Amino acid sequence: MEMTEQILAKIRDNMRHAKRGAFYKKYFESIEPEDIKTLEDFQQIPFTEKEDLRDAYPMGLCAVSEDEIVRIHSSSGTTGTPVIIPYTSKDVEDWAIMFKRCYETAGVTRSDRVHITPGYGLWTAGIGFQAGAELLGAMTIPMGPGNTDKQITMMIDMKSTVLCATSSYALLLAEKITQRGVLDKIRLRRSLIGSERWGEKMRRRIASELGVKLYDIYGLTEIYGPGIGISCDGECGMHMWTDYLYYEIINPKTGRPAPQGEVGEIVITTLAKEGAPLMRYRTHDLTRELSGECSCGLPYPRIDTLIGRSDDMVKVKGTMIYPSRADEILALVDGVSSEYQIMIDHMNGKDIVTIFFETAIAGENDRGTLERAVKESFKDKIGLTIMAKAVGMGDLPRSEKKSTRIFDNRY
Repeated sequence: MEMTEQILAKIRDNMRHAKRGAFYKKYFESIEPEDIKTLEDFQQIPFTEKEDLRDAYPMGLCAVSEDEIVRIHSSSGTTGTPVIIPYTSKDVEDWAIMFKRCYETAGVTRSDRVHITPGYGLWTAGIGFQAGAELLGAMTIPMGPGNTDKQITMMIDMKSTVLCATSSYALLLAEKITQRGVLDKIRLRRSLIGSERWGEKMRRRIASELGVKLYDIYGLTEIYGPGIGISCDGECGMHMWTDYLYYEIINPKTGRPAPQGEVGEIVITTLAKEGAPLMRYRTHDLTRELSGECSCGLPYPRIDTLIGRSDDMVKVKGTMIYPSRADEILALVDGVSSEYQIMIDHMNGKDIVTIFFETAIAGENDRGTLERAVKESFKDKIGLTIMAKAVGMGDLPRSEKKSTRIFDNRY
């Protein structure tokens, strides 16, 4: 993303404001906003990591009087001290404005009926989807996760036209709708999918089985929540709302800027956040910046579809494995479905990688042929010898939230 004098001025204001909070007052003790005069100066500012935010628990990030806080959210991690993000009324309003922009980019109008399945509570997802839809003026159906049979019944009875979900739950809904034979009663036309990366094969399955046009929505709790970026009808990356944030793409190993067009980790600095402003926050999400103008006409810059997380990669026998690469390899083998799991174990002094994948093929001999094809494909593409195991459609666990693809059982 290009750095301008206007953005530098906003970044200085953001740091000035952030240092009102206990965390950044100490974190940037030797740095003053006036020190940031150029892009090079900005790049000397130390990154903020999630562990740093945990150290600020409970309200160390708060940069305003606590009387001004109208809501808190917390990151969805299941281990360690939670990260508490406080929001002022302006933060809530700004987030809704960005989310409304996402809906508009996806072609959603006030005539639509928005079916919301992500969770509510401390997690940012559900309430973010709802606030944006309400600001747009569309009818919202705030289901939250779970009770899939009731979800489908309400979808039919309320004539839902837009589905908001994680990719894992969208796939589960698609499978259940097909099993119940009620696709002809479903009115869905668009679906906004967020919270996790997903492969092209899974994307095609959801679009085909639900009969919808799909849009990737991006966000994370630390930076408002979902809704800070979305894909468009140009189907070439996600537009980022850069009037509210500045992003960088860095080499995750060196911390230096990644060359234009190369995959790196996205780092975000907020430009307008009051409750918990952040400076150079490492998201660990892997993507690349896309150049040129988008065919949709939106002036906001784009990042590519996420390929994974820098902290999700695992190393086996000298080879790095991450879900997006497994997606690509499995997509090359006809007969392999979108759902898979990778198990890594250590036995008799060796690392053993087993890939379980779903297939509609039932014959034992045909499944054996498919397993050999998967094994050969991994060996050919990344030089890794694996064990491949075909299972039936629906045999692998489904999730109402995010799917776990890689299980490292060595430690």
